[in-house]
Amino acid sequence: MNERYVISPARSKIGFEASSSVHPIHGEADGVSGFVDAAVVGGRVDLSAEPRMRVELPAERLRSGNPLYDGELRRRIDVRAYPRVTGEATEVEELTGTGRYRVQGDLTFHGVTRPVEGEITVSAPDDRTLLIEGEQIFDVRDFGLQPPKMLMLRVHPQVRVRVRIVAEREP
Repeated sequence: MNERYVISPARSKIGFEASSSVHPIHGEADGVSGFVDAAVVGGRVDLSAEPRMRVELPAERLRSGNPLYDGELRRRIDVRAYPRVTGEATEVEELTGTGRYRVQGDLTFHGVTRPVEGEITVSAPDDRTLLIEGEQIFDVRDFGLQPPKMLMLRVHPQVRVRVRIVAEREP
């Protein structure tokens, strides 16, 4: 039977890395929210209970630490029109090796929803907490965005996204 684990915004992070003609651009976002519905037995997800997961991120929380880049990012994303990035798992399959899973689902960014697939690791550091980690490379053009070009800087369209989600079981 599934139990609900609520994502801890204070303990969860999403990081991103893009390359450019000048240097890499690194950033992260906090404020991740959502839930995981899963049955966890012995630190592993019981797939017979059909786990579900939904992750939400306020788009305005994406930051590189560089005010020029951050302003351009918010302008291109149009955070007023598209305030949230959401991801929802639709299928989960266990891979060989403890705690590794292939996840399929939908990602909505900049008002565009695309099917996505990737690998995650899930561990249970204690009986009340799930730690979910993974990374995936996305092409921003798939979501209707053109990479920025500013002076000599050209940002490449592929962005590596890393997730570290901590979810705590509801009492």
